[in-house]
Amino acid sequence: MPFTLDHLIALLPLLVTSATAIVVMLAIAWKRNHTLTFVLSVIGLNLALLSLIPTLEVLPLQVTPLLAVDHFAAFYMALVLVATLACVTLSHAYLGEATVDSSTSEKKGYPGNREELYLLMLLSAAGGLVLVSAQHLAGLFIGLELLSVPVYGLVAYAFFNKRSLEAGIKYMVLSAAGSAFLLFGMALLYAESGSLGFAQIGASLAANGSGLLVQIGIGMMLVGLAFKLSLVPFHLWTPDVYEGAPAPVAAFLATASKVAVFAVLLRLYQISPAMAGGWLNELLTVIAIASILFGNLLALLQSNLKRLLGYSSIAHFGYLLIALVASKGLAVEAIGVYLATYVLTSLGAFGVITLMSTPYKGRDCDALYEYRGLFWRRPYLTAVLTVMMLSLAGIPLTAGFIGKFYVIAAGVQAQLWWLLGALVLGSAIAVFYYLRVVVTLFLSEPNLRRHDAPFNWGQRAGGIVLLLIALLAFALGVYPQPLLELVQQAGLAAF
Repeated sequence: MPFTLDHLIALLPLLVTSATAIVVMLAIAWKRNHTLTFVLSVIGLNLALLSLIPTLEVLPLQVTPLLAVDHFAAFYMALVLVATLACVTLSHAYLGEATVDSSTSEKKGYPGNREELYLLMLLSAAGGLVLVSAQHLAGLFIGLELLSVPVYGLVAYAFFNKRSLEAGIKYMVLSAAGSAFLLFGMALLYAESGSLGFAQIGASLAANGSGLLVQIGIGMMLVGLAFKLSLVPFHLWTPDVYEGAPAPVAAFLATASKVAVFAVLLRLYQISPAMAGGWLNELLTVIAIASILFGNLLALLQSNLKRLLGYSSIAHFGYLLIALVASKGLAVEAIGVYLATYVLTSLGAFGVITLMSTPYKGRDCDALYEYRGLFWRRPYLTAVLTVMMLSLAGIPLTAGFIGKFYVIAAGVQAQLWWLLGALVLGSAIAVFYYLRVVVTLFLSEPNLRRHDAPFNWGQRAGGIVLLLIALLAFALGVYPQPLLELVQQAGLAAF
């Protein structure tokens, strides 16, 4: 297949992100400068986002047997890049500047090397871009590993904090086990179909039927992907890793990482009809109901905000499985809308934790009692967190309501009544623990307080991003039309 200029343009977002990672690496080797590394990363990610404009002109296009870039891939590339850009900006606020307090001679800011965090995040984002364009099992595996391996380092980045180190080791060991399941499942599928391309596997299995080997292969692949999405019963790592990881890394893990994996799962499910068999739908239905109920019930017991968000993310991906099982009609559109609103809201919630946790002092500000009476100290920050909690709960006039409405519409269209019943029950439980966080913000102040956001948080890059996210979450709840039009154009192309 001749490689033309169009192929190069189609790959621009991935090439620009990869080039940014190389430039950042060389800049670190030349001179360690936190601000320079941050500025280079932000410029590179913005250029990658802008490069999507010429890319849209040449789509859909199969670039190599492994990668195909269509409007679906372009939409999820944009989502991954926006999430990474927000996480990079929050990381700058989180790590702070290395300064010494003149009165106490105490060092402020992150005590280790700061610059590598940006490099690892850029490499992981490049993996996410490969993943959303994958139409071949080899492309899927390369993308997934490039996405996951830098995250091991990111989660354990606050290595002097034992929780962070423990979370990094736990995520690495369990992620490796998930990848092993995925690889074995791919091997079984290849043995039966003789191909690794999504469409070719689908065509081969449709012609020859799916035997026991195929069912075991698909089941093992589902285990690997369900681990990355933290679906029940492969969810046990989630609260511990979210709690141990630095706040911007937890935000990256909850947004960019999961969006990329869900996008490739959706493509696999839509392109290979054998993947959307009756038995698989039943299995996904059980996983969805378990994820919704377990995620929400366990979140009820949490007094740690990061763990609460970890359990609630399990429930949110359970809701998304409803649209995946529906698979026809509004399903692809519903998943696009839900993921966009979920990414926005999660970034906002973790963004507040990030700003509260700076300058760096041991562990993050994630205990719920530390947010008690926040309204009386930082009213605008309280407003941001309140909007995020209401959006996660799916309250009208917030972005989360639009996402949930679309998932329910897709479920009704496919007549998935059991799943919709679980969604309604799970959402009712969720309202309680999200509102508990909101009520805590307005209670009287405690005497004991270890963390607080800087007074000028809204004038810094991280604070500005956070305010924009809150405005966008409210604006999309009131007027979602621009997002809906974007998602409607992000259809899957057949190659």
